[in-house]
Amino acid sequence: MKRTKIKEILTFIPSGQSVTVHGWVRSFRNNQFIEINDGSTMQNLQAVIERSSFNEDLLKRITTGACIAVTGNLVASLGKGQALDLQVNDLNILGDCDPEKYPLQLKNRPSLEYLRDIAHLRSRTNTFGAVMRVRHAMAFAIHKFFNDRGFFYIHTPVITGSDAEGAGAMFRVTMLDAASPPRMPSGEVNFKEDFFGRETNLTVSGQLEGETYALALGDIYTFGPTFRAENSNTTRHLAEFWMVEPEMAFYDLADNMQLAQDFLQYLVRYALEECKDDLEFLNKRAQDEENAKPQDKRSELSLLDRLQMVADNNFQRLSYTEAIEILRNSTPNKKKKFQFLIDAWGTDLQSEHERYLVEKHFKKPVILYDYPAEIKSFYMRQNDDGKTVAAMDVLFPGIGEIIGGSQREERLEQITKRVQELKLPEKDLWWYLDLRRFGSAPHSGFGLGFERLILFVSGMTNIRDVIPFPRYPGNAEF
Repeated sequence: MKRTKIKEILTFIPSGQSVTVHGWVRSFRNNQFIEINDGSTMQNLQAVIERSSFNEDLLKRITTGACIAVTGNLVASLGKGQALDLQVNDLNILGDCDPEKYPLQLKNRPSLEYLRDIAHLRSRTNTFGAVMRVRHAMAFAIHKFFNDRGFFYIHTPVITGSDAEGAGAMFRVTMLDAASPPRMPSGEVNFKEDFFGRETNLTVSGQLEGETYALALGDIYTFGPTFRAENSNTTRHLAEFWMVEPEMAFYDLADNMQLAQDFLQYLVRYALEECKDDLEFLNKRAQDEENAKPQDKRSELSLLDRLQMVADNNFQRLSYTEAIEILRNSTPNKKKKFQFLIDAWGTDLQSEHERYLVEKHFKKPVILYDYPAEIKSFYMRQNDDGKTVAAMDVLFPGIGEIIGGSQREERLEQITKRVQELKLPEKDLWWYLDLRRFGSAPHSGFGLGFERLILFVSGMTNIRDVIPFPRYPGNAEF
């Protein structure tokens, strides 16, 4: 018989119908009650067996972690906690699991840090099952949002010769002998002898390449892996992560900010509607974590409260200059409670400042715009005041910055001057400058770090726990 997923079975009204279930044993109580989960839902299915109907050797193989196939009839449950049971007629072991060696025993309650060391198995826990189902839902919703609005999905390259951020923290892609690479008379490595005939790296962003298609197709987006070789061993950084980057021709900064708000609210509402069971579980889990903290360190809002805050409120918009004044005059700044004190215009805001604006001052999401040019990237459109650029960041509770974007500089003279001021390699950006030479147009875009989004929606606190296989300094397992 074809198997039926547990998520579907739990919607049935039990009337003796016969079903086959495949899944993994979560627990086996009293040699009678088997809790089965197949990953389709947070909920387990309780299968009930008549011990006298099955071989004793078979029963001994029904251990936590074992994979089984069960066929039986659905009946109303006599116990608490579930509406139906599966009365087992036939049971087969698809994969044995030695209970003495299996690292995911219920009695152990392994820590998240321990689970990162067994990332190939952690997806079988309730927490990671919930997080990955939420991650799937958000990926689907991203494509649906843009598709429904007429955007085209563009695959930008993973291997690139450009550094979109000008940061230099990139992973090199080379076939040259690391110990003895070919060199030019000057002593520099001769990348002309490399596979691509030039120096190449893993991409830090698909933005620049995305702009080429926005200036031909109108509205496009990319959604793919990006890489940063920063030696940042923190709860907020990964060496490999996913970015969502829309680019839109004929959008100014105001259009860009509105799209960012519409996008984020759509995603959060989608999660609240489509991931109810998983979010309720994650909400309780996050609340338990909060309750373990000292009173003054606890968040005022639960996970579900934070999600609802985003879904229900228009985002507060204010300039960087206005934000600096608010922060400079704030109680935490005056009492020196901020780790990084605000004393002058031009300061690059830290997460503690961003969260203060969102969680304490406005109590809703915030969009900051018109940042100092000196702390932003070369491609952002220069404002008429000569000191700010048309940049914007969206700030969320518990996260800080979740989206960064800008109106792009479409004027050839201005962007060329900026490239030269920052001493960027103009020879590597010739094609990007060509976009300003041939049919340039006003255009804008932004980047959403996908894992930052999943952190917010799931309530997890470490970015390594919202991606299936985290890559960070000293770790590239699995």
